[in-house]
Amino acid sequence: MKKVLTIAGSDCSGGAGIQADLKTFSAHGVFGMSVIVSVVAENTSRVIAMQDITPDMIEKQIDAVFEDIEVDAVKIGMLSSPECMKAVAAKLREYRPKNIVVDPVMYAKNGCPLMELKAVDTLMECIIPLADVLTPNIPEAEKIAILKGGHAVGSALDVLFDGKRIYHFETARIDTQNTHGTGCAFSSAVASQLAKGAGTEKAVELAKAYVTSAIRCSTAIGKGWGPIHHFYELYKYGLRGAETDGAK
Repeated sequence: MKKVLTIAGSDCSGGAGIQADLKTFSAHGVFGMSVIVSVVAENTSRVIAMQDITPDMIEKQIDAVFEDIEVDAVKIGMLSSPECMKAVAAKLREYRPKNIVVDPVMYAKNGCPLMELKAVDTLMECIIPLADVLTPNIPEAEKIAILKGGHAVGSALDVLFDGKRIYHFETARIDTQNTHGTGCAFSSAVASQLAKGAGTEKAVELAKAYVTSAIRCSTAIGKGWGPIHHFYELYKYGLRGAETDGAK
């Protein structure tokens, strides 16, 4: 089984952050591990408070994973402060994992900031150079001068540039407000596909298909931006082969 590590903040409401990443990993059949860099008290409507984990504890979590388990891909999500970023960057340079996907989370779905303004320069200097794939939405891309299509009007268009070619992935935009955690799920799906051996273009194509279906099958949980349905296939089809496996 392939192993994928998420380095990000938590979301106690379960729709985004570490919780969404681990659900997405499981949905893709990879083993998920996590390094928590911030604890976020949030729900579908608002962010109440945040508390960063100390850089030393972040480094020790990363050490604990890499000294014991082979890591096939890393997804980096919310890193709120320069200190968090520097700790993560130093350890990833030490361990040199392959398939690093960076989702430069700056805002929650409701618009609340999740990254200190002063941290953007550190993000660009320390974290972005480590990325094999970078997945900003439009507001985030405006800060770092790269583009993806998640907050545009019209169709849901994502643009991938691999250094040589530009690829477009377009689907009809789904009329729903249940999109909490879509960026987390998308980047985690890309990391999962890369870990399983897909090339970048194919990984993005499959990740977009997964997130589109998860949005389409979402349910209205909470009073604000509801979460997507990370396990829609499991709920629809059940545990395929479970009865056969149990009979062996």
